[in-house]
Amino acid sequence: MFTGIVSDIGSIRSVDNDNETRVKIATSYDIKSISVGASICCSGVCLTVVEKGTDWFAVEVSEETILKTTLSEWQVGSRINLERSLKMGDEMGGHFVLGHVDGVSQLTDAKLVGESVRMTFEVPEGLKSFIAQKGSVAVDGVSLTINKVKDSHFTINAIPHTLQMTTMGELQAGDAVNLEIDVLARYVSRLRETEGQGSVRK
Repeated sequence: MFTGIVSDIGSIRSVDNDNETRVKIATSYDIKSISVGASICCSGVCLTVVEKGTDWFAVEVSEETILKTTLSEWQVGSRINLERSLKMGDEMGGHFVLGHVDGVSQLTDAKLVGESVRMTFEVPEGLKSFIAQKGSVAVDGVSLTINKVKDSHFTINAIPHTLQMTTMGELQAGDAVNLEIDVLARYVSRLRETEGQGSVRK
């Protein structure tokens, strides 16, 4: 479980595709405090640490994850958002993020508004009902509030702090991002679906 509050920007040190894809990620985290088997959210994807070095950790990525996320675009030097898993007593600064990507979205427009950037993303097919104004969404692992929803697009406002502390400030129109809908919206939708089925049976 994560909160969508990025605590480091890592960089891809190596990508090994010999068997299962294995990726080494350089980080400023205290490696001694990271255990093999720990979960780290990597640009929105929950991955398990399988090895670690002096200033890096390695993860293995399944074929399914590569197909359903932007991880196929990772290459040496790529910068990614990192967040360690939530611990008891940690501040809940964003919203509950599972690290389970629901779809790949695309930045369609970015406009400077004062010192912030207003970003518009497309909504992947099948997720429109989960995207609501003032609701939460995770974009590349970053917890954001949806400002506006129109047709098949939604808009967020990235403040200077977010632009500086995450990779959001590096995005350009046409870039693909990992999108995770709010887990609460997921369960509300499921509840409505179940209630609807119940009424039909009656």
